Amino acid sequence: MAVTKLFGAKVKRREDPRLITGKAIYTDDVKLPGLLHAAIVRSPHAHARIVGIDLSGARQTPGVVAVFTGADLAGKVGPLPCAWLIPNADLKTPPHPAIATDRVRYVGDAVAVVVAEDRYSARDGADRVKVDYAPLPVVTAAEQAVAGGAPLLHEQAPQNIAFRWKVTGGDAAAAFAQADAVISQRFVNQRLIANAMETRGAVADYNPNTGDLTLWVTSQNPHIHRVILSGVLGIPEHRLRVISPEVGGGFGSKIFVYPDEAIVAFCSRELGRPVKWVEDRRENYLVTAHGRDHVTDVALAVRRDGTLLGLRGRTYANLGAYLSTAAPGVPTILHGLMLSGAYVLPAIDYEVVGVFTNTAPVDAYRGAGRPEATYLVERLMDLAAGELGLDPIEIRRRNFIRKEQFPYTVVTGITYDSGDYEHALDTALRMLDYPAWRERQRRGPTDGKLIGIGACTYVEICGLGPSPVAGAVGFQGGLWGSAVIRVHPTGKVNVFIGEKPHGQGEETTFAQVVSDELGVPIDDVQVIYGDTAVTPMGWGTYGSRTTPVGAAACAVAARKIIEKGRKIAAHLLEAPEADVRFEGGRYFVEGAPSRAKTFQEVTLQAYLAWNLPPGLEPGMEASAFYDPPNFTYPFGTHLCTVEVDPETGGAAITNYIAVDDCGRAINPLIVDGQVHGGITQGMAQALWEAAVYDDRGQLLTGTMMDYAVPKASQVPLFVTARTETPSPHHPLGVKGVGETGTIASPAAVVNAVLDALRPLGIRHLDMPLTGNCIWNAIQQARMKTKGVSP
Repeated sequence: MAVTKLFGAKVKRREDPRLITGKAIYTDDVKLPGLLHAAIVRSPHAHARIVGIDLSGARQTPGVVAVFTGADLAGKVGPLPCAWLIPNADLKTPPHPAIATDRVRYVGDAVAVVVAEDRYSARDGADRVKVDYAPLPVVTAAEQAVAGGAPLLHEQAPQNIAFRWKVTGGDAAAAFAQADAVISQRFVNQRLIANAMETRGAVADYNPNTGDLTLWVTSQNPHIHRVILSGVLGIPEHRLRVISPEVGGGFGSKIFVYPDEAIVAFCSRELGRPVKWVEDRRENYLVTAHGRDHVTDVALAVRRDGTLLGLRGRTYANLGAYLSTAAPGVPTILHGLMLSGAYVLPAIDYEVVGVFTNTAPVDAYRGAGRPEATYLVERLMDLAAGELGLDPIEIRRRNFIRKEQFPYTVVTGITYDSGDYEHALDTALRMLDYPAWRERQRRGPTDGKLIGIGACTYVEICGLGPSPVAGAVGFQGGLWGSAVIRVHPTGKVNVFIGEKPHGQGEETTFAQVVSDELGVPIDDVQVIYGDTAVTPMGWGTYGSRTTPVGAAACAVAARKIIEKGRKIAAHLLEAPEADVRFEGGRYFVEGAPSRAKTFQEVTLQAYLAWNLPPGLEPGMEASAFYDPPNFTYPFGTHLCTVEVDPETGGAAITNYIAVDDCGRAINPLIVDGQVHGGITQGMAQALWEAAVYDDRGQLLTGTMMDYAVPKASQVPLFVTARTETPSPHHPLGVKGVGETGTIASPAAVVNAVLDALRPLGIRHLDMPLTGNCIWNAIQQARMKTKGVSP
């Protein structure tokens, strides 16, 4: 493994100066000669038939160039495909038209597009499109949607069921028959909205002379956009160039191919001029894919001593009105397979029902299935501890997979690569001084506040591939990483990667990896990404896969270059190749370090080609397509303490400790940043955030005034630490860390609040645990104590 001075160093992010000084180029900064602007007319109804559309007013609006409806797209723009066709689930994939033609199915569904000389004229024109709707009954909740008599969204999906998927392992019936106790609970994992700083946008430029289309788009995976849009638009892939410039956050929501991007491309092709569309914040809330939205009934079978025996349950996963790009895979593969958590769990019998409703499509949001699984398992562990009279830490410790058991295949069939869960737990407990906090809690409140201590011991699946597994679980693509490293005659290095960093810092970490491998200064390494015309094919940035997969590709490509250089150096030094070593940017003869050539000297000779070994090609360039042999499985323990004010219901976080093990950390500074951001997002789900629809399908939390994105003043100081358990199958021993905070923190925070409320007899509350939610629960508990019916 490459562990040198830059691997593990706190190198400042090289991308930050341009980002924080406003010098970066985003999609909305793209300006082309003759540029037109598009505004999309969206349905105000959650469910309605389109009786007629009057475009006359829009066409008469000054500046308007064209107006298109769904009928105009017929035969020219295909439906948006779902790209995760989970097997053995009777998956229904109703067509998802870019612009609705006969029926709208959620508020925000596109019904027309207006193209004008400027954005304001386009908006004016859109406001003058008159649509005659015949409203239809609406259903927004998954369980109601599968009930008899519920409005049907798609004829192809009876009872609005998109799929039924099961995961089983072990003998669950026997486990529950043998149990001393069964802990049952209903959990709601509420719907969330991504809230990236930059909303989505696209600029399409079709060249009628060549048939080429260039599309600038806010994308986490431009190559996937190219593949899918090639099919949707009927443009050969080699004629379609997708450029994803700087992207201002995604959290998963910019993985997917949306109708809007196809609409903009269609407009450019029809009009022969470039067309731009940039989502406003209201559109962003309405139509950019939402996350989570699970309702789960689950039971855990345990022995009296806390030993886990089995788990069974059913989740209703609200998928919204249409299947988004990866939607079926999130509540199944990424959720259902992780229900063992960090524990030895002998049996699972679990079903996921994917359901269509009159709401915005739901897809991957930071963590994607794993926060839902971790929350479920970790809440059950606390509930079980409470019912058995055990300390919440002790029941976890008793059921951990031991470090000597790795690699460990859990009952759902996946194999964890490595782990030392007890070490991470003990580290966190020491950092908090757990016994002291329990003692403080036992002494009782001195100021009326209730003290709670919450824990979450998690493991997550990331580093997505390997590709054969992706194919086996229905993902319609590969999951390898790619890199092309081009060393120039002067020894300067370009690294072209297939991944698409968008704020995580990989421009810096990848440069660290290549700098170390090649022994060149980090300033001599440039990382290039985001343009399908110049970068190698890649499968995108999501699922904490960019570093474990993409950085591995960089390392492998760099090692190919080193080996080529070794041949050249041996030839120049007149030494056997086996005797030539490479360290610190120098090739030298073993035992004779003065007989040496620098990496730069060897590279120059590779390009001059005056004196190369016979048969060796000139140049210094290598590519690698790294397909991992397994996923990686980061893990850790998060601890949280809270003070709950019983008079207001307010919960204040007084400590937050995160001990994460992401294998070897390339850049601890960046790891901490990703953990901080992740904790904040998960904490927000626990306490504040929720996307709420009313019974008519109207999004009540459709603005930043209504949707509780946390402010810096609401977030406590995080104390972070790491343990280090390298992945044994990874060339660099790294695992990935981008989602760990979001996965661990909801359970840690909720467990802490419920721990504080336990003396009042409050067993469980669903997220978000707002002050109002907690206050109401306290009042009901007090009335119950007094024998008063709530």
